[in-house]
Amino acid sequence: MRFLLAATAMAVVFGAAGTAQAQDSALNGRVDRLEREMRAVQRKVFPGGAGQTVEPQITPETDTNIPGSPSSSPLADMSSRVTALEEQQRTLTGQVEQGQYRLRQLEDAFNAYKRGTDARIKSLEDRSVANAALGGEDTTVPADTGGAVIRPPANNPRPSIPAPGTSTPAAGTPKPAASGTGTRAQQLAAIEKPATGDPAEDGYTYGYRLWQAKLYPEARRELEAVATKYPTHRRASYSQNLLGRAYLDSGAPSLAAVAFYENYKKNPKGERAPDSLYYLAQALIKLKKPASEVCKVYTELDQLYGDKLSAEMKTGMAEGRASQKCK
Repeated sequence: MRFLLAATAMAVVFGAAGTAQAQDSALNGRVDRLEREMRAVQRKVFPGGAGQTVEPQITPETDTNIPGSPSSSPLADMSSRVTALEEQQRTLTGQVEQGQYRLRQLEDAFNAYKRGTDARIKSLEDRSVANAALGGEDTTVPADTGGAVIRPPANNPRPSIPAPGTSTPAAGTPKPAASGTGTRAQQLAAIEKPATGDPAEDGYTYGYRLWQAKLYPEARRELEAVATKYPTHRRASYSQNLLGRAYLDSGAPSLAAVAFYENYKKNPKGERAPDSLYYLAQALIKLKKPASEVCKVYTELDQLYGDKLSAEMKTGMAEGRASQKCK
């Protein structure tokens, strides 16, 4: 009888020990898996590593002994702590996924904006090329004017400066034919093409003569060709500036503003960069842009090129600032 009782007691003891050992093994497996997942999350949050870790949000509580309450077993306490760590790990994983989703949204929005901007610029370029190929003047109301009719300012129908930034043709060259005299072919035939051996110089001079004769589409073709083919030639700055003047004089201030801005931005040290910045303000006035935008252009012109401006340009800038009530 005693033998049976002893055997029964030993079975109970070993069974309890086996159960505890199985629970401890399962807990160790959960802890190992949790540590691997936390390391993966930390690598995602801190790609550079460098010893960066996530501080635990759950810290051991102090003075939690309540008189009269039985203490839990070490195994149950460890299990509750592992459960808390698992919940923390799930929360952190969710935050990382939300951050990645928001980043994808920002990238998609930026790409959509870039595609729209590129399409608008290409539309302007295609319209300019089409009008030049047809030999007609660009009188289309640009999309960025909000549909407003383009009219010159009432107090200054045309820029007060006769032609700052344009060079005088070489001595002895024939004067261009007067606008409206004879057919267009006859007017073009009356414009002499120079042949000095410098294609950039010749192209600019011929474009200048066409512009003087108010043959704007032909002048734009010549001037744009010089600015494109010879970007490092000193006449590139002249040609790009006069290209903007040709657009402005033919009633296309939107395309004129683009030409002036490109000349100033791409070649700020060019000889006609100050002129382009000045006429950019004139184009913005014709486009009925806010006075604040025009004043910014005048301010930049004065700060960057104030000492290089002619007396006529300084006077025109002062009149423009006064008309726009610039501070």
